Amino acid sequence: MAELNLKQIIDRLNAEFTGETRKLVFWYDDKAEFAEDMETVELQNAKIYHLQPDNQFYTKYFLERVDKTTNYLIYAPFPKPDVRDNHLEDTMLYSRRFFADRASLLSVDLGIEEKYKPVIEKHIKFFANKERTQRFYDLEIENFNEENILVGLLSAVCKARTCSFEEVVRIMLTDGELVDNAFLQEFEKYDLLSAFWQLCEQHFGYTDTKPSLERLLVTLFVTYTGRYVQAELPAAWKSFVSYKSGNIIAFLDSLMNSVLYRDKYDALSAHVAKGMNVLSAFAGMRVDDLVECDTFLAVDQVLVKWLISRLVSEDIGAIVNGFTIPELCEMRAKMHFGRKTGKTYQMLSSAYSMVKEADYHAADGLKPIIDRYLAADYNMDQQYRKFYYYYDQLESTESFEPLRELVENIYTNEYLACLLPAWNAGIQQDAAFSAIPLQREFYNANLRYTKERTVVIISDAMRYEVGQELFARMQDDPKCTAKLSVQLSVLPSYTRLGMAALLPHKTLEMTDDFQVLADGILCDNLAGRQQVLQSYNPDSVCVQFDDIKNLKVAELRDVLTKRQIIYVYHNQIDARGDKANTEDEVFNACEEAVQEIMDLIHRISVSGNTYHFIVTADHGFIYKRDKLTESDKISGKSAEKAFVNRRFIVSKAALEDDGIDHMSMGRVLGNEDSKVVSYPVSSNVFKVAGGGANYVHGGSSPQEMLVPVLEFKMERGHMETKNAEIALVSIVHKITNLITSMDFIQSDAVSDTVKAAKYRIFFLSEDNEKISNENSYVADSREENAQKRIFRMRFTFKNKKYDKDKQYYLVVYDEESGLEQWRQPVIMDIAFADDFGFGF
Repeated sequence: MAELNLKQIIDRLNAEFTGETRKLVFWYDDKAEFAEDMETVELQNAKIYHLQPDNQFYTKYFLERVDKTTNYLIYAPFPKPDVRDNHLEDTMLYSRRFFADRASLLSVDLGIEEKYKPVIEKHIKFFANKERTQRFYDLEIENFNEENILVGLLSAVCKARTCSFEEVVRIMLTDGELVDNAFLQEFEKYDLLSAFWQLCEQHFGYTDTKPSLERLLVTLFVTYTGRYVQAELPAAWKSFVSYKSGNIIAFLDSLMNSVLYRDKYDALSAHVAKGMNVLSAFAGMRVDDLVECDTFLAVDQVLVKWLISRLVSEDIGAIVNGFTIPELCEMRAKMHFGRKTGKTYQMLSSAYSMVKEADYHAADGLKPIIDRYLAADYNMDQQYRKFYYYYDQLESTESFEPLRELVENIYTNEYLACLLPAWNAGIQQDAAFSAIPLQREFYNANLRYTKERTVVIISDAMRYEVGQELFARMQDDPKCTAKLSVQLSVLPSYTRLGMAALLPHKTLEMTDDFQVLADGILCDNLAGRQQVLQSYNPDSVCVQFDDIKNLKVAELRDVLTKRQIIYVYHNQIDARGDKANTEDEVFNACEEAVQEIMDLIHRISVSGNTYHFIVTADHGFIYKRDKLTESDKISGKSAEKAFVNRRFIVSKAALEDDGIDHMSMGRVLGNEDSKVVSYPVSSNVFKVAGGGANYVHGGSSPQEMLVPVLEFKMERGHMETKNAEIALVSIVHKITNLITSMDFIQSDAVSDTVKAAKYRIFFLSEDNEKISNENSYVADSREENAQKRIFRMRFTFKNKKYDKDKQYYLVVYDEESGLEQWRQPVIMDIAFADDFGFGF
């Protein structure tokens, strides 16, 4: 910035006196701002004559009679007198005037045309402060006119970094108060208040006899809402609807989509919603009319209430504005308030999946049961888990209690009550233990002949459906090749026996005092398991997950180097579920377990030069949220010495009672053991002292005995991947409406080599002005059918005049990188834009 200093003035004065012709220059310094400085100033080609109010006649005589050849600057530290009182008026007719007021110097320095100088003069008080003046200069305004001078002044007051009226309003609403706004007070101080409200009318169509930020804010939100709610707005709202909805939609979209401002948007939205009683207004509308509106959280409150009522009524065929219940949940979870409502919609979607299977009938025979479980039924357990995982994260659950009761009833009294008896009838069949691979054959089947270093992660109680989620998430890793299979656990399905079965062995036995031995070695701790493992493969080791996860790279490599098989014991799920005070956290533990295992695999593959992993479990579990009643408990009393657990009893003789079945341990272990394991044929439990009964395992059920076996092979080198791209279905060359819908397609399905990506889509002018709302889209579809990857976006354009000879663009930005992906030139040919051409 060129400051208003003496050197600047001297340079300009010297420029006035160039050439051979004699020149007289009059400078009336109205406020005598430079009187003191002019006492010492020397000019290159002129002398300074100090004019006083009472020596005008002599001055005239001196300049026209005494010295008629010297160039003179006639400096007057007072305003120019009126013509009638000015004896030098005729002299001035053949002389020049010099102006050194702040407005003139600013105009010259900034390149502001003379015709806009009055705008600077009117607001000259603003420039009295160097910091404020510097902020105006820093805006680097290129083409000055009255509007952008005023917007620049407003921007500088608000400390905006760009000359943008929308940025001014954004800062005022997000950094200031609606009442007693400090920025408005500053505007008034510098005579900018009326200009601010005029610009509000020009940009947002907001007019008011007594304008206020509060009413401006209501206008913005009501106008935006009016475009996306299909029903007629309440009568009390209609006076707030602006005719410049395009500008308003673009403004609020940029506010709600901004990482910096979205929280403040939520606060402003809540403020307007409370003042306008939005929830009550929306509650009286059809849900179909609200689906596309994202202005207020109240929309989601109404939709969620409706979804609960449909699900509780088991109306799974309900359609809202063309969306099924899960489609509606997915769409709303991705909209602005999805950060707050996403967990609720996830929970409702899981509830839908369960309600859809309410009339459950089990398959007949163990193999058909297993086949159907692996193909579909596991999803009931997974969705039940997901339901409670999200349910437990909600701040208030009172409204969801009827739905929770329905979910619990479907899961316990329809699904488990039907599936478990059918399973236990099937497992008694002679061919049951040859239907699928057995857990006690794990080592021989997966590790005996392996030649590459393999990390085996055994996650205590990771049942099949949790393993399936791990499998699905690892499939998204382009450097991973994943396989999922299943094995039948031992029975009882509990830790000591399951962990032993996963070791290499020739014999597996349970002693009469119920100790578990592999090849005669007690293996209920890490040392015993390692002894057994190393007896088959000396280059092997057993470690605890918690001991390996935080090792430094050198320490990690030391554990892995020269090892062929590494057994890693992970205990997240069972550790939480087996304690009465934390058993209700078991579904949280499942989520954490999946993430922990993924993190360890990635870390070892990157830092440990190991690329082959097998993940499995010792057993699964059953969890039900409702507390057990006495009718859910079986006596299970045995006269002899027995190993008693909630889900099994091992003894020398079978328990004979209703609801109980049994199997010889010899059949389970492949030996001649005459002991018998007795277990409930349903999800009931034996009466055992102590707390905790919601999380159980050890018995006979798909949830406890179908154990996942996952094999992951990580790529050593880099696999070329790309983001899922989006494109226009049909090229659009001309825009003819202020509201335009366009069809896009996700070019490729998400796969091992195609990653999901998030895009921002909007329209720009050739001057980089955003002229439409901004849409966000997550390209994450795995649909192979291209038709199912087509999606539609709606754009609302600003109400303004568009030049058909100028270029405009549809642009797509990658949200993660912030880089432009592509742009499509379009012609804006919108009739009656900018107030519809009528000026009102």
